[in-house]
Amino acid sequence: MKKALLSLALSLAALSGPVVAAPGEVPEGGTLQQMPMQGLTGGSKLLGDYRGKPLIINVWASYCPPCLAEMGSLERLSKRYGKQFNVIGISIDDYPERAQAFLAQAKTSFPHFIDRKLALENMLGANRIPLTVLVDADGKILHKVYGAKEWDSPDTVEAIGKAFGLRM
Repeated sequence: MKKALLSLALSLAALSGPVVAAPGEVPEGGTLQQMPMQGLTGGSKLLGDYRGKPLIINVWASYCPPCLAEMGSLERLSKRYGKQFNVIGISIDDYPERAQAFLAQAKTSFPHFIDRKLALENMLGANRIPLTVLVDADGKILHKVYGAKEWDSPDTVEAIGKAFGLRM
């Protein structure tokens, strides 16, 4: 598992620069806390509802062009591998109507939530966006990727599979 994490870290390192920790941030290797999430595309949930299966969390905002640019690849990843892991989006917008307009453009089918109180943003360390967080089935953060990425590219899919210990 350590080898897979190292491989993922090396393959995604070009996108992740030095980052100052956000207040209350859970670092890589730490376990996410139980947190309520207000639904944008469905009902509200608890973050812990996603335990038991690996999770990819994408943090975005309506004013972020790179966030919109990577949504298509996240949608394709979710559609293709959604039985092996979950994908969710978290908007850090202040206004739900702006987030809804973004989602109308993005045309994704995976669940999205809004974090108007900054609790999830701070816990995940989203001081730059987009931020994508790979979380194991027990809620442990495996890796954080800052910046847009083509999430369904062969190299990225392979790195995700290794990080999660899945055959993809």
